[in-house]
Amino acid sequence: MQWGSPEFVLAIVAICTGGWVLNNLIRARHGYALEDEWGGKTERPDHGAAARLAEENAQLRARIEALEGRAATIEAIVTDSAYATAAQIESLRVPREKDAA
Repeated sequence: MQWGSPEFVLAIVAICTGGWVLNNLIRARHGYALEDEWGGKTERPDHGAAARLAEENAQLRARIEALEGRAATIEAIVTDSAYATAAQIESLRVPREKDAA
């Protein structure tokens, strides 16, 4: 293949096109905006979905934290001696005199 031959020009065009396709494939896979023909950016249309997923993740994290707290309480009840557990339950009860007032 010679430097000025049509095959060389076609090889250069094929390499450039392949690089452009690979670049856009990587950018699309990782969520970056794609470039259009005029150098502008084409944003991904799922911005609303990403915001909803972020909100759902925050709710799920809060729920997990609450469940971890409850699991710690249950673990403390199970591992404590029966006398300590009974004393804690009795300390939480409201005396009958306050109920009548």
